[in-house]
Amino acid sequence: MADGTRQSSASLRDARQEWLLLGVNGLFVSANALSSTFVNVYLWKIKNDLTMIGWFAVVHQIVMALTFWLAGKWVKEGDKLGAIRIGIAVAAAFYGLVLLLGPSAVRFIPLLGTVQGISSGLFWLAYNIIYFEATNRDSRDRFNGRAGLLGSGSSMLAPWLSGIVIARLGGTYGYRLIFSISVGVFIAGVLLSFLLKRRPRLGSYEWSLGLKRLRDRSNPWRTVTLAMVAQGLREGIFGFMITLLVYISTGSELRLGNYTLYTSAVGLVSFWLIGRMYKPAYRKWGLFSGALMLSLAILPLFWNVGYATLLVFGIATSLFMPLYTIPVVSFVFDLIGQDKESAERRVESVITRELALNAGRLIGTIAFIAVVSYRPSPLAVNCLLLVFGSSPLLVWWLLRGKLGQPAAPAPYRRTRSEKPERRRSRLPSPG
Repeated sequence: MADGTRQSSASLRDARQEWLLLGVNGLFVSANALSSTFVNVYLWKIKNDLTMIGWFAVVHQIVMALTFWLAGKWVKEGDKLGAIRIGIAVAAAFYGLVLLLGPSAVRFIPLLGTVQGISSGLFWLAYNIIYFEATNRDSRDRFNGRAGLLGSGSSMLAPWLSGIVIARLGGTYGYRLIFSISVGVFIAGVLLSFLLKRRPRLGSYEWSLGLKRLRDRSNPWRTVTLAMVAQGLREGIFGFMITLLVYISTGSELRLGNYTLYTSAVGLVSFWLIGRMYKPAYRKWGLFSGALMLSLAILPLFWNVGYATLLVFGIATSLFMPLYTIPVVSFVFDLIGQDKESAERRVESVITRELALNAGRLIGTIAFIAVVSYRPSPLAVNCLLLVFGSSPLLVWWLLRGKLGQPAAPAPYRRTRSEKPERRRSRLPSPG
């Protein structure tokens, strides 16, 4: 009876940590959703230059990758929670910097990209490690479904409200107010993170583990790394281009906000349904179905790049994206935790994944810059979107033989030597 009580208490604590982590992630995503949709629009209104927007993304991606690699030692040998808090704080500093610079922000693109890259690198590195430790193979698909549901909800309401505020206030006043609110939400995220349980240190950091895995032809990470590069190809362009196309085609922040409302509402329902039903056995063909439909959703843009066709694309993407993202994320983190030795290298594994994703994003973004610089025709841009937007099919092809495989017989369990520090995390005292 006592053992059952202890296990029940431990399960409740783990569930509480999962919800707290979802809360921190939700605040970070919500604050970004309020403003990130409109940062590129803000820069575009100051200077109508797609190449500038592309270089902003390039600097962000390069700095984020370097932050992942360099901060890995701190996260593994030091304080994961410290990294996640500083990442959120630097995100607040980014929007504060945009507020400070005002219309002259377009002259400081490298600085803005650097600050945002540091924020993204620190937050997502620490978040992914804590996410791995707070979940297991059985709960991972469910957690990813909840995270996607939360992200879709934030992406649905936040940009819609931002669009209303910006449209009604006019000029730059609306942008300044929304950016200021984002700073406040980020601060709330920092405070909530103090309720997360302090995590154990994980031994010494191996700087070149990812490179060693790539050299080993028999290592599954060789194929997984290529798949992550392929995944990043789409993200590099679609991460900023679609919202810009919506604004350019309508000239209205309000309609852009409505666009995110409609598409994210579909995503919210889709993540809720698929997250509840998804099981590891469904991953192979679920991923293929999602990848195929994400590719086909681009075809209406060849007819006309207008609000209606962009809305069809956005709704279709939101509807089928969970079929693609949930199995990919869950599979990679299952691989990280397949045995004790692999789990002990979870920081290096997460960094390998993120470096590969950023390599793909960088390739996609540079290709975009090349196209808009030398042949900025609608047909050329659409072909670029189709080629890189179909990369999920390449992800499926690379992972198809590994998806649906049974769980490893020796799942990771924390050892006594990895006990967390006794000092409990708590809210900071005043001053």
